Formats: sequence, structure tokens, C-alpha cells
Amino acid sequence: MSTAARPLGANYRKLFASATAANLGDGLMSVALVWLASAVTRDAMLIALVGVAGRIPWLVFSLPAGVISDRFDRRTLVGSMDVCRFVVVAALGLLVLRYQSGLPTPEQLAAGAPEPSSGPLLVTALCVASLLLGCAEVLRDNTAQTLMPSVVERDQLEKANGRMWASETTMNSFVGPALGGVLITVALALPFLLNAGLLAVSAALVFALAGSFAAKGGEPTGVRTRIDWRREIAEGFGWLWNHRLIRTLAILLGLLNLLSNVAFATSVLFAQEVLGLFEGWQFALATTGFALGAVIGSLLAERITKGLSPGTALLVSIVGMGVSLLAMALLPWAAAFWICGVAEGVFVVLWNVITVSLRQRLIPDRLLGRVNSVYRFFGWGTIAIGTALGGVLVGLGETFLSRDWALRAVFVLAGLGHLALVGYARREANSKTIAAAEAAAG
Repeated sequence: MSTAARPLGANYRKLFASATAANLGDGLMSVALVWLASAVTRDAMLIALVGVAGRIPWLVFSLPAGVISDRFDRRTLVGSMDVCRFVVVAALGLLVLRYQSGLPTPEQLAAGAPEPSSGPLLVTALCVASLLLGCAEVLRDNTAQTLMPSVVERDQLEKANGRMWASETTMNSFVGPALGGVLITVALALPFLLNAGLLAVSAALVFALAGSFAAKGGEPTGVRTRIDWRREIAEGFGWLWNHRLIRTLAILLGLLNLLSNVAFATSVLFAQEVLGLFEGWQFALATTGFALGAVIGSLLAERITKGLSPGTALLVSIVGMGVSLLAMALLPWAAAFWICGVAEGVFVVLWNVITVSLRQRLIPDRLLGRVNSVYRFFGWGTIAIGTALGGVLVGLGETFLSRDWALRAVFVLAGLGHLALVGYARREANSKTIAAAEAAAG
């Protein structure tokens, strides 16, 4: 039976449904967190700090998370992290419910209204919740990616990952934000409380996966030796650093994420003050362009890589992301922002589908969790740095630029940075290098 005709199986359907529920909740939170922050302060650095808190764990916790992923049952880890996220989100939702009636609108704050007395408490709660959710997300997401090779056959990975990305991006960047924007207009607490319910559903579906999900080639089931953290982290780090292609992709992802988050750290202020989108549903709608592009990219990724070759497709994605960011800054209208978001979504997901599938094929299963965690340490750890840098640059920019151009300038810097990486990517991650790596892996 051909790959296209062979079903992906019941476990894949459960994993797919779990990811769909969790990502719908993440989409709700992507709007609710920043919108709540913008309703209590207009300080670009404080708003960026909420994002930094959620991304610091990728810099600090990703390496030990990989060791844990390779030592314990991966199904149990993913389900347990969803339970932990449920507790945090539910508690935050109840806190917001308590104080939401006394909060001004972002437009009122931008017009000079005083910040609410509950502002410091809510900003602190947002930062603490973001930190805790980030810690759970590091272990959950790193482990969830290692599940896929145990759920589908090797030659089904592009198909399975493509469908997963299509669902995840649709929920995370389209349905979730749009629904979150609508719910915000009813009550700020609603997106948080609904997300708590979705995380409970996600956990139940993960725990329903059938079979054993311990790392192959690792410790025998039921046997637990003392973890040598330094040795096991070093093994994963050493494998990645000695693999030319995976090392290159990790470095490129780190730089791309740093640059993108410099631009998007204060995107809620950009949307409100540059694009004039002061309603929650308007902001949510503006972000749906990225989601539409992501769906298109995920569905076309396999066809594009076969038509262009993986190396060429990676170069196209980097150039496309850079040009999209430049256009967002230079065309400051909501419709143009949305169209640029479509393009950005196509190129981001094209990069993701290609690189995730490569990692799943090239990394030995017994090391998959650790190497993935090192990869994410490089690739995702820079998100916190980029987010903090974005907030700082906007603040510094206001000393010699208008507020409008300070918010736009970070998009210009990010776009130019993307284009500057093309030469390195062309030299180190071309189709010849990719083919050689796949041949060596068998």
C-alpha cells in the first residue's frame, strides 16, 4: 500500500486531536495575555517582559528537559504537563475574573487614562504564569515531538507532520486568536477559563494513547538508574554539534527566532498605535493572515520540497520571511499587515515542516529527546533574548524617533537580519548537504 493510501492509525488520531485542543487553547492565550497586559500598562518593556517570562525556560530548562524525555515514558510526560498547565491557566483565569471589571481599555490607556491600581498585581501574575507555563511547555513540546516516530512509520513523517502543522497552526494562529478576540470583548477572563478546559481534554487524549512510549535503545522498561545529567546532556549536545546539518539548522533557527521576536515583542502596541486596531477582535483578525499562510504552507510543504529540493525551499523560506517583515514596517495598514502575515505564515511553516522531518529521520531514537532539546536550546532559547531586545529597542528608539517609527523600526531590523543569513544558509544547508546527511543516516 502506498504512503498516501496507508492510514496513519488510531494513535495518530488521538495525538492529532490532543494537539488540536492544546493549540486552540494556546491561540486563545496568544491574544488574551498580551491584550490583558496592554490594558494595564503602555510600557513596551513591561509588555515584552510577559513574553520574556514565557520564553526564558527554553533557554534555561530545555537541556535537562531532553534528558527527562529520553528517560521516562513520553506519553506520561506530555499528559502530565497538560495537567500542570491546566492548573496554572485555571488559577490565572479566576484572578482575572476577580479584577476585570476595574480595567480600562487599551485605547483609554493610550489616550492618557491612568493605569489601574491592580496593574502591578496583574502584570506580576502574568509574568509568573507565563514562566510556569513556559516550563511545562518546554518539557511537553520537546517530548511530544519525540512521540511522532513511535506513532507513524518513517516514510509517513512528512504526511503526519504536515497534517499536524496544518491543524496546530489553524488552531494556534487562526481559530484560537479569532475566538479569543471575540471572547475578550465579552469578558477578559473567558479565554483563560476556556483554555483550562481544552488542556484537560488534551491531557485525557494523550493518556489514552495505546502502547509503550519509552525511548528505543534506552533503559529497559521499569529500570531506573541514577541520572548523570552532565553526561547525558553532553551526549545530546555532542551529537548535534558534530552533525554539520543539524548544527547549522539549530544556529539558523536561533538567529531567525531572535530576529522575529525583536519585531513581534511589541506587536500588540504596533497593532494598536500604528495600525489603529484598538478592539480585541480587530487585533485577533490581523493575526489570522499568518494562520492562513501557515495552513497553505503546511499543505504544500511536501510538494514544494519535491519541486524545489529541500535546500532551495529553505532558502526561499528565509528570504520570504525577511521580505514579509520589511513590508509590514513599510506598509503600515491593517490590510497590508494581514497580507504580509499570509506570506510570513507560508514561509515559516515551510521551514518547520522540512526541518522537523529532517531531525526525526536523522537523529537516533535513543537520543531524540536530548538532541531535540539541544536543538531547541539554540533555536528557541533566543526567543527570550529577542523579545527582551525588542522591548529595549522600542524604548531606545523613542529617544530619537517618533513612537510610530520606533514600533516600525524593529520590523525593519528583523527583515534585514533575515536577508543577511541567506549566504550562510546557502553554504551550509544546501540540497547536497541534506542529501549527504540522509544517506549517512541510512
